Amino acid sequence: MQGLLEENTFDYFAQDMDGNVWYFGEDTMELDKKGRVVSTEGSWRTGVNGARPGIIMEAHPKVGDHYFQENAAPVAQDEATVLNLREIVAVPFGKFTNCLQTKEFTQLEPGNIEHKFYAHGVGFIYGIVVKGGKERLGLVNIIRQP
Repeated sequence: MQGLLEENTFDYFAQDMDGNVWYFGEDTMELDKKGRVVSTEGSWRTGVNGARPGIIMEAHPKVGDHYFQENAAPVAQDEATVLNLREIVAVPFGKFTNCLQTKEFTQLEPGNIEHKFYAHGVGFIYGIVVKGGKERLGLVNIIRQP
């Protein structure tokens, strides 16, 4: 079931020569039911107000690895721990094997925990809030630009 778009985000990622995917910030727009921007809280950029880059995905993750994804306190301070490297995940787009599973959380909202799943060569494919909410996100389509 599809709902209304509540947030629109533009993220800044870059991959280094070793394969790590770095997170350099995001422009976040919270929307009302008519699609109007009501807040940009949560937006941040590396180098502004002490914000530093984080890692969204390690090149060679190991179960138990812990890292900061967003490092822009007090605006955004997300962390991740690697839980599994061999998950099988089915989303509307298809079925993926050997997926990376992470537990993602933030000290800014200590009661919230999300599990996210990433597929090799694709990236993020599925996320589910396991504590502090009921949100689920799943990949439905890939649009390749020419």
